Amino acid sequence: MTDQWFFEIGDGNTYGPYTLEKLQKWAAAGNLMPTHRVRNVDSTEWVIAAYVPGLELTTVAAVPEQGTPEQSSPGSLGKLVRGLGRKPKPRAGEKAGSAPAEPPDIVAMCDELLTIAFTRNASDLHIDPEENVTLIQIRVDGELETIRKLPRNLHNAVVSRYKVLSNMDIAERRLPQDGSFVYAFEEQKKKISIRAACLPTTHGERLTLRLLALETEQLTLNRLGMSKRNFDMFVKFASQNQGMILMTGPTGSGKSTTLYAALRHRLANYPGRIITVEDPVEFDIVGVAQSEVDGADKVQFTTVLRNILRSDPDVIMIGEIRDFESADIAIKAALTGHLVFSSLHTNSAAGVITRLTDMGIQPFQVAATLRLGVAQRLVKRLCSECRKPRNITAVEAAALGSPHIEGSIIYDPGKCARCNERGYRGRVGIFEMLPIDEELCRRIVAGCDEVEIADYMRDHSIPRLRDDAVDKLLAGATTLAEVHEVLNW
Repeated sequence: MTDQWFFEIGDGNTYGPYTLEKLQKWAAAGNLMPTHRVRNVDSTEWVIAAYVPGLELTTVAAVPEQGTPEQSSPGSLGKLVRGLGRKPKPRAGEKAGSAPAEPPDIVAMCDELLTIAFTRNASDLHIDPEENVTLIQIRVDGELETIRKLPRNLHNAVVSRYKVLSNMDIAERRLPQDGSFVYAFEEQKKKISIRAACLPTTHGERLTLRLLALETEQLTLNRLGMSKRNFDMFVKFASQNQGMILMTGPTGSGKSTTLYAALRHRLANYPGRIITVEDPVEFDIVGVAQSEVDGADKVQFTTVLRNILRSDPDVIMIGEIRDFESADIAIKAALTGHLVFSSLHTNSAAGVITRLTDMGIQPFQVAATLRLGVAQRLVKRLCSECRKPRNITAVEAAALGSPHIEGSIIYDPGKCARCNERGYRGRVGIFEMLPIDEELCRRIVAGCDEVEIADYMRDHSIPRLRDDAVDKLLAGATTLAEVHEVLNW
């Protein structure tokens, strides 16, 4: 096997080839992590560094001193993955290799990590302990990126800092915990709400911080990417006085964002009493009474729902319908003159109906209360500054089930400073909406299954997720690869 290796560090680029000896030096210096991917020039298979003979002892040590070839060369690995908590240069009178005179500033380090996540528009900040290193990763537009690595001996201090902010018990390291706090960015003059979740693992506590914007004025229906047809339909049903509107989709598909946008629209156009029950409250909306389910079950989900019905609401938002009891209360609320917004987990709008019946809800109750089923996904939005146009081929058009779009212009991602050379900036929603009319009500009462509902949608020319995804592709909002990923669900 040739002694030449390529490697990746999570920034989308491939580096090399370099000799194994060079990689070993970087590994010993702390610039090559155990989870970075490497491959030999004779192979097409990527493996993580820790599994390669000669790199199995990859650890985090000091970052190379300034002036070394690895750190001073343009585009070098040392600059790309430099870590926090590096060992300082010896001061005058200090011996090389002696312990630093001052400990690292943990507070400043944690503030810097939050600032990086905020400026990169990350949705999550992950702090993951490994055997010899602590990985700091952020999730941007649905993808994980490694931004820092810390010496393992700093892990507990960093986690403890965030646990203190989140009002967690820093002495408890064997049980999962969760909490939240609000962090103010002075330079940007903005605040964000951060939800923290701590999970014990074999190498220590794993911490996830979810960044939730407090500027909820951006959570409006016209910013979600709905087509005019879907927007008009959603607004029509969201303006009714009773019934249920249910969002569906996998975790992270934007259901909660759409629900909050619906509440803001309802509050602005049809003032009334709106009450929510959530686990947890993700966005604070002025004018809405939001109730949070307690993690210790002191405030139980179904108990709150029953009490809500006694509080004279016009609109009720339930974070998620999870079982028969919560579904039954939602059905009763919709039957007694309330408009109910909620979400559940299925793969399509048609699946909303079958999921409710699977929970034990009678078909006639579903037909009497359900007004609109909405399936949603998120795709990465192309950067408008650097996207590159091209014509879609016949094979690609056929693979989408739309041969008639052959030759149409679509776009591929480019690279520019505005999108941080990623080709994408933000995400846009893909929607499928199923309105419940009289004919469909009769079919539901008769016990139709999901296949029959899908046939009904096709016969009545109701756009599916595929159709909305293709429209977004032709509009230049996203790429062919993103559309295929959505259609694989």
